[in-house]
Amino acid sequence: MAPAPLQQALSELLGDAQLVVSDLPECALRLWLIDAQNMDRAFSSEETRRILHEPPYWSFCWASGLAMARYLDEHRHWVEGKRVLDFGAGSGIAGIAAAKAGALEVVACDLDPLALHACRANAELNEVELSYSSDFFQEADRFDLILVADVLYDRANLPLLDEFLSRGQQALVADSRVRDFSHPLYRSLGVLDALTLPDLAEPHEFRRVSLYHASRQPL
Repeated sequence: MAPAPLQQALSELLGDAQLVVSDLPECALRLWLIDAQNMDRAFSSEETRRILHEPPYWSFCWASGLAMARYLDEHRHWVEGKRVLDFGAGSGIAGIAAAKAGALEVVACDLDPLALHACRANAELNEVELSYSSDFFQEADRFDLILVADVLYDRANLPLLDEFLSRGQQALVADSRVRDFSHPLYRSLGVLDALTLPDLAEPHEFRRVSLYHASRQPL
């Protein structure tokens, strides 16, 4: 049965929408996501208004989060035995992947209380333990790695690139939106293919996820 607070919140937005346990392509994790059927229909003007006012980001697996999860599974040295914070965690996929890959500690951090509920539900679903935070800037400078997936969709968030290393020794960023990414501290690690689930039929360019890494000390 879907977690009650999350299902209630989703029902208030989209009436008959249901949260369902969803398997992810080329990824061993599962998440509570909005059912695809409810994304394959026309929305009423009132539904559209509600979604735009309070979008349920936590009910989707965004392409960059999926790419990050796959990357951590294949490159576990990034997180093994390390203290990790998942910034703007949403569904929690990046943090859960880090925990699965052997992180010593994972903190899921998100301003949205419902996102933290989703992180808890998805952590339980995947049999891992996370800690939770609603304020990145209240966290101590104690993390080995900050994970950042699907945060730069809003260009107003770009200045945060300067802040991630204030709480972690390194930062790993996954993004599919910024095509002119340029920051002196961040270097490209490559590009991965992924998609958002449920599938929003996004343009091909948004299915190309770029990975970037920054470190306080040169590697």
